[in-house]
Amino acid sequence: MEKLGGQSLIGKDGMKRVLPVGKSLWDWSVKTSVMGADIIDIGAQSSRPMASRISPEEEHDRLIPVASEAVSKGAHLVNDVSGGQLDSKMLDVVVELKVPYVAMHMRGNPSTMQNSENLQYGDVCKDVASELCMRARDAELSGIPAWKIIIDPGIGFSKKKEDNLDILMGLPTIRTEIARKSLAVSHAPLLIGPSRKRFLGDICSHSAASDRDLATVSSVTLIWMCSNLGV
Repeated sequence: MEKLGGQSLIGKDGMKRVLPVGKSLWDWSVKTSVMGADIIDIGAQSSRPMASRISPEEEHDRLIPVASEAVSKGAHLVNDVSGGQLDSKMLDVVVELKVPYVAMHMRGNPSTMQNSENLQYGDVCKDVASELCMRARDAELSGIPAWKIIIDPGIGFSKKKEDNLDILMGLPTIRTEIARKSLAVSHAPLLIGPSRKRFLGDICSHSAASDRDLATVSSVTLIWMCSNLGV
């Protein structure tokens, strides 16, 4: 995976994978589509751990020209890493666009999500499910139909290594808990994103993200084996 513009990942490996946006976004999108990409995620604010927050104005200036062009080319999904918590206008925009909405679990923001207070769970699967239900409820109350909501437990966001592993193996628990709390989103698709995440590097002793592809494949296989829910 490569990154276009924005804030680089930590270390030289991250720096090598950050490309200037310029006119390359369209060419890069076409290239990845040809290679088999189903979803191309465009964002203006880095969501990696400890990433510094940029102002709403700067995020707007970075993203709007790209997003406008993306929409004109057929962009059809909003992926919100905060589940509507960091932008008061996000849900209204999604309602206006009439597109599917991914509500991801995260506590705090990218610069605070790994703080100790955001890493406290009684039962990580049940707690994440409960908090995701609240995010889904907010989305529904804003006017987003339940059938357009996609749930993401947020692998690597406000989670310790052990929490990430518990989530990967506990997806049925998350599904059951969501169904218990909300019939409307009980069958919402689950989006799981373990790709090259740092916890995989910690487990396999691979500090470079580019060396974590086999670990990514293994984690995706585990998801299928443990859940039969799809990815």
